[in-house]
Order: sequence, then structure tokens, then C-alpha cells
Amino acid sequence: MKVVIVTPTYNEKGNIDRLIPTLENEIFPQIKNHDMNILVADDNSPDGTADEVRKLMEKYKNIDINSGEKQGLGAAYIRGMTYAVEHMGAEVMFEMDADLQHDPQKIPEFLKKIDEGCDMVIGNRYSDGGSIPKNWPFMRKVFSVVANLFVRTVFMKLSVHDWTGGYRALKKEVFLKEKEELTNYKGYIFQISFLHKAIRDGFKIGEVPFHFSDRNLGRSKIAPLGYITEVFKFVISTRIREVIMGKFGKFLVVGGFGFIINFAVLKILSDSFGWNHSWANLTGAALAIFSNYNLNNIWTFGERKVSVLSSYLFKMLQFYATSAFGVIFIQTGTIFLGDRFIGEGQFSFILPIKYYYVYFVIGTGLLLIWNFTIYNKIIWRKKPH
Repeated sequence: MKVVIVTPTYNEKGNIDRLIPTLENEIFPQIKNHDMNILVADDNSPDGTADEVRKLMEKYKNIDINSGEKQGLGAAYIRGMTYAVEHMGAEVMFEMDADLQHDPQKIPEFLKKIDEGCDMVIGNRYSDGGSIPKNWPFMRKVFSVVANLFVRTVFMKLSVHDWTGGYRALKKEVFLKEKEELTNYKGYIFQISFLHKAIRDGFKIGEVPFHFSDRNLGRSKIAPLGYITEVFKFVISTRIREVIMGKFGKFLVVGGFGFIINFAVLKILSDSFGWNHSWANLTGAALAIFSNYNLNNIWTFGERKVSVLSSYLFKMLQFYATSAFGVIFIQTGTIFLGDRFIGEGQFSFILPIKYYYVYFVIGTGLLLIWNFTIYNKIIWRKKPH
């Protein structure tokens, strides 16, 4: 495959003339099964970075340069990757800093992961042997670790260990799929948004641990406090939109309708016909499950909708089995334990509601978490690219 190392530069003259010879003389000769190339995406550096690259282009014939206005890291990568695909025929692209903070010796490991089927491979500084510089100030270490852990936790993707790093390899298909949305992120948030969208769309992610070295020349262009603020704003706003407008929001609407069915049947059978609370709840739940399955199939997970009759019936059986487990052991179990150990009284001093209503609401909340996880990961599981 044709591989292009894309490195964005702004005033990196003293670094680029070290990086390129290192790649050309030490790393590329190790790689026999790929056509290795370099693209420098320079933001019209006033220090003569582009002139230095052009001198190196006379010696090494697999180098190109793409210059443009300085608009931020993300903008430079989008411009550079677009050029790499359209003018250099790139099939795989690397994101790599010019300052040698990203260990070039790890490039063969990234490509090995790509050859094994990964669509995007990220450098991992936080586990499996990866690390950040020991000489960083304490607060910078805290900012780095906390920002990354915050993103992992809020996005609920703990299996991906390094969200904020910029050492990555990806297939051109990943970039072309996400390019249009990425144009909104011109700065360092580009890295988080790119990875988030790739995971959202089912691309296979791999990791390569590496030691992140400190700069020898120049200064970092990240303002730590401002960056942390931007990370917080992006992650929270993105997660809120996902919950309200995404699958979980639809799932809540469908579940709310099922909740009404379930509760109405529970109340009617319990209060009007004297049924046992647990059996009344099971009857209402059976009707709610049928409603939930069909609404989730045609709306919540509409892009993965099951329409073939045999698959529809099989998925319905799966749906009933997993839902029934949740209803019996989580929701109904909560009602049973409440009746057994607390009682069947009434909160007359707060609201005129019976205890079993409260048990029902608590059990339903726990059931909600169980159901969405199972539906999303098993029943309507997204097939990977």
C-alpha cells in the first residue's frame, strides 16, 4: 500500500531537517511491503520551514509539500490528507508531529496493525507500556491524564486509552468518510472529534503504546488551560446531543411509551382485579416488550432494521429473552424485594402513592440501563467496516 506520513508544520525548520532524514535513512528501509512517502503540510511558516523541505526534496524523491494559510492543527491535517489522497494516491496516512515527540521507530508496528485489519491505529501514551515525559511539570501531567480520562469516561469508551494524542495511522476510507464533519474542528479538538466519529461509524481501532518524548527545539503550541476548556466544552456538548438526538434519546422515547403500557396494565390488574403485583407487572411488561421491539426496530435502530421475516422473528426472540431477563431479575426482582423487606405501605406523608409504585420506578431505571446496552451491543449490533 502507498503510505504517506503527513506532518503539519509551523516554524519547525530546526526539527523537520532532523525528522525527514531519520525517516528516510532509519525507518523506511525497514519497511519492505509498503511504498513509504512524506508530506509536509506547512502553514506558511515565516522561519523558512518550506525552503528547508524543498532542499530535502532534491535529495529524497518521495517527499512533497503542501502549503496553506495557518488556521490550526485540524485545518492543516484536513488540507494535507486531502492532498495526500488526491495528488499522492495515499491509501494509508499517518498523523505525526515534526518535533520527534512521536517515536518514528514505532511506524512498523502501526503498519502491522493496519495489515491485520485495523482501520485506525492510535499511539497510546497511557497504558501497556506507553508513557509521557517524566520531566513534565506536575500540572502538565495532571492536565494530560485528567483530560484524557475525562473524554474516555464521558464518551463511555474506556477500551480506547488515548483520545488526545496526535500519533496515528489510518486508512484513506476513514478520512474520506469523516472529512465533511471534521472541517468544523480546525484546532487541537480535531484529534478527539476524529477518533470519536471513527468509533461511532464502526471503524476498527487499534493501539500501539509508545513513549511520548519532550521537545528538544521550539515550544509547544498548546495552551494547557485553554485546551482543557475546549475539551470540556466539546465532549459535554457532543454527549448531550448524542443523548437527546441520538439513539439513546429515541430509545428513551420508545421506552417511555412502553413504560406507560407497562404501568397502566400493572395498575389496572393490581388495583381493579386484585392481581399479585409481580404477576401484574410481568403481564404489562410482555405487552410493553412487544411495543418496544417494533418501535426500536423501525425507529431507534432504523439503519440496522430487520425486515426479513425469519430474521425479524429470531431477533424478536432474542429481544424477548434479554428483555425478560431484565424484567424478571431486575425490575420485578426490585418490586419483590421491596415488598418482601420493606413492605406494601403508602407514602402518605409525602405523596399518596403506594410503595410498589416506587419499587417499580427504581426497577425500571435499572432495567433501562440493561436494555440499552443489550439492544445496542447484541440485538442491533453494528457490523464493523
